[in-house]
Amino acid sequence: MLQCLILELEMVFSWLNLLAKFGFSNITGIDYSPSAIQLSGNIIEKEGLSNIKLKVEDFLNPSTKLSGFHICIDKGTFDAISLNPDNAIEKRKQYVKSLSRVLKVKGFFLITSCNWTKEELLNEFSEGFELFEELRTPRFSFGGRSGNSVAALVFQKTELTTLGHFLEEPHPEGEQPMGSCFC
Repeated sequence: MLQCLILELEMVFSWLNLLAKFGFSNITGIDYSPSAIQLSGNIIEKEGLSNIKLKVEDFLNPSTKLSGFHICIDKGTFDAISLNPDNAIEKRKQYVKSLSRVLKVKGFFLITSCNWTKEELLNEFSEGFELFEELRTPRFSFGGRSGNSVAALVFQKTELTTLGHFLEEPHPEGEQPMGSCFC
């Protein structure tokens, strides 16, 4: 088993099953929707996967136990938050704060977005994260111009924010980190 704490945000159509089948353990999937967690739980049970934990969590206001992850995967949560008509800018800032809180220093954040360009994502995650790698995505051409319909980036969490405090918070006495987080 590969010991890596992985968190996935929004569980439906998840990577968790694939990661578990490839030997990753200590995997956590979260979603704010209890029915999404129930559906994912049914799929996981049907496939006989026991190394995946599922939790109902609001990523914009995560519990204190949701921390210490090596990897966080987002394949649509940031996009959905960005489209919220109620104070989307503040919610995007809260997303970055929550991500900083749940991810270990030097941990990786993989985001796939169909609403944001690479440059826009670099700007949104400029505080506390640095680009580690841009993943190749399909390209298209139209009207003499070409581009990507999806941006897929891997960021690495840095040690300090511009606020001047460490993002790595110690765990309360006796508590262990939960694992990886998938958004």
